[in-house]
Amino acid sequence: MLDKLAFSGVRFSYGDQPILQHFDLRVKQGEFISLIGPSGIGKSTLFQLIAGLLQPQAGAILVDGSPVENRLGMVGYMPQRDALLPWRTVVENAALPLEIKGVPKKEARETVRSQLPRYGLAEWAEAYPGQLSGGMRQRVSFLRALLSGTDIMLLDEPFSALDGITRMEMQEWLMAMWQETGSTMLMITHDIDEAILLADRVIVLTGRPIEQPVELKVDMERPRTTASRNRAQFQALREQVWGLLRQNVVTLPRQEAAARTAGGDA
Repeated sequence: MLDKLAFSGVRFSYGDQPILQHFDLRVKQGEFISLIGPSGIGKSTLFQLIAGLLQPQAGAILVDGSPVENRLGMVGYMPQRDALLPWRTVVENAALPLEIKGVPKKEARETVRSQLPRYGLAEWAEAYPGQLSGGMRQRVSFLRALLSGTDIMLLDEPFSALDGITRMEMQEWLMAMWQETGSTMLMITHDIDEAILLADRVIVLTGRPIEQPVELKVDMERPRTTASRNRAQFQALREQVWGLLRQNVVTLPRQEAAARTAGGDA
């Protein structure tokens, strides 16, 4: 199967701070990939590179097997915060990417209305963001990202601001939407259980710079539910991911302390 998205030998630095070095990653069409790693390691940088907001300093990023430099507009993006415009209704917020593309307002909003039942939002079409729950706001944000017209979706800790119960509900909802749409999804998360529950593969980002991510296949049948967390296989994967992260959290501060000492910084 052709890779939908691939990093090939990518190098990227901020000034003299290397983030990626000889970085390779391949994502198949329709895969769900979780990216997990310590804060500050470069997860958001990866997303900015995929989206075309940043460009690799060496290597290439391929979409559908071909190197693409201008990737702006080729991916949908769902941020941590829903970023809904408070003065626009649910319909108006979700229709925004269609309007930006030049679709007439009436047509764009009719398209949105036809989609709202799938998201449990049909009765909230004319509501404003301030009238919605956190989970409902994230569903609007997801629909808006999908309407950008791409089948690559980037999810940047999409449920981090939600309470525990709503978060579990949204995880199951997202699994259903992913299977229904067939989109290729990459999700940043700091939640190990969430990473395993949703993904086909968990990519553990370690080291500085990141050279070779650790890829763990989640070989558990779907559909999965929150009850899947109790399975022995799930728990073994959780321990494996945590072991990799714990080792990296211990190692990075030592590296930084050594660098400061070598540079004469007390």
